Amino acid sequence: MAPSRAQDPEFITPDYWEEACRHLVKKDRVMRRLIPQFGDARLHSRGDAFTTLARSIVGHQISVKSAKSVWERFEKLPRRLTPANVLKLKVDDMRAAGLSARKVEYLVDLALHFDAGTVHVDAWNDMADEMIIAELVAIRGIGRWTAEMFLIFHLLRPNVLPLDDPSLIAGISQQYFSGDPVSRSDAREVAVAWAPYCSVATWYIWRSLEPLPVAY
Repeated sequence: MAPSRAQDPEFITPDYWEEACRHLVKKDRVMRRLIPQFGDARLHSRGDAFTTLARSIVGHQISVKSAKSVWERFEKLPRRLTPANVLKLKVDDMRAAGLSARKVEYLVDLALHFDAGTVHVDAWNDMADEMIIAELVAIRGIGRWTAEMFLIFHLLRPNVLPLDDPSLIAGISQQYFSGDPVSRSDAREVAVAWAPYCSVATWYIWRSLEPLPVAY
């Protein structure tokens, strides 16, 4: 399913969103309650693969609010956020923006891969989710979680279930298990009703926890 342009030309939104919401409202009692709370808000892609992956690295294991703050400082460092320009940045300046030493290393390695053309950006639209994940995790600092964020937020794939995401697990715990601990098996069982729109349900679970929209 192809993405469609939102009113803001900077963003691309999935054309399956309304169909997904109808499916989830019909199949899942929690989604029936959550989805109406957020009106027309929906997942969107900025359409730039490098930026999406960089934002995922910056946001890994920190809150949406903290990630937004660090990213805003980081993206002001280069004149324009491109792989080549990131490679010109000073490590001290990147650290001063709030990035850990490890995340600086990861961003540099990401920029090196894009600058050298060793990632197959033009082929991703035609590749299966697991094939894309396998290519991305070969880049230093990109694990399965980051690759899944890329599938959701850049390629707008509809049926990604990021079980390594702590916010998803916390949200499922709150919304489905009254705050009791949740295993990956529990989460998978809940998500059976979400398929084939696990990405959309995950987005609403995130929104139930964070007032700020999740975006990369």
